[in-house]
Amino acid sequence: MAGADRSQDPARVRVLVVDDQQIVREGLMSLLDLIDDMEVVGGAGDGVEAVRAVGEASPNVVLMDMRMPRMGGAEATARILAEHPDVTVLALSTYADDESIAAVLAAGARGYLTKDANREQIAMAIRNAAHGQVTLDPEVTRRLAAALGAAGSAAGPAVPAASSGRTAPGTGRPGGQPERRRVFPDGLTGREVDVPRLIADGLSNTEIAGALFIEETTVKTHINNAFAKIDARNRADAVRYAFQQGLVQL
Repeated sequence: MAGADRSQDPARVRVLVVDDQQIVREGLMSLLDLIDDMEVVGGAGDGVEAVRAVGEASPNVVLMDMRMPRMGGAEATARILAEHPDVTVLALSTYADDESIAAVLAAGARGYLTKDANREQIAMAIRNAAHGQVTLDPEVTRRLAAALGAAGSAAGPAVPAASSGRTAPGTGRPGGQPERRRVFPDGLTGREVDVPRLIADGLSNTEIAGALFIEETTVKTHINNAFAKIDARNRADAVRYAFQQGLVQL
């Protein structure tokens, strides 16, 4: 392949293509190998082959199918990242179902595209993945936003609503039951979890301020604090983190 002459160029992204359909796999390999800043270093027909191929070919990015024989994409992603933490996995699947999305993002994939994506979109997602950035298909983003919004609603308001029941002294709860405070990972506060959820649900900073009865400057502070604590550079990073930590589920 053309990439063989470019194997020593560190500026090029080394890509391994994983797909159980040979015609799809070879088609992707041929298309990507024509891109100047990419070198296709191999292909694999299932997750078992993918895990082995990563050790042999040393790719920067693995383009991973989801549903494959012997070992699916989510399990292969988890194994690859456990053995090769410097490698990045980008999911590319025919399916955009909730189970597949949640499983592979929780396993550590840095993005999820469907096979409706064109070559330019796939190439850009690979470049983003190689630089540690997350790319999500619009349909995947819509599903995640819906799930985050539903999770935020189910969690209820951050400030407990007033109760007409009798409250035992010192407990803050009717009937003498102590109030339970939900503990979030990485030192996040309830507000620092609520705000990204509302962002994913499509609200602007002004709308978030109105929904939470806080100032817009306070919203920006919560966003900055949350992103700093979880090392997120954008909303997609925050969504991926939420899945890994179990803060939301599809």
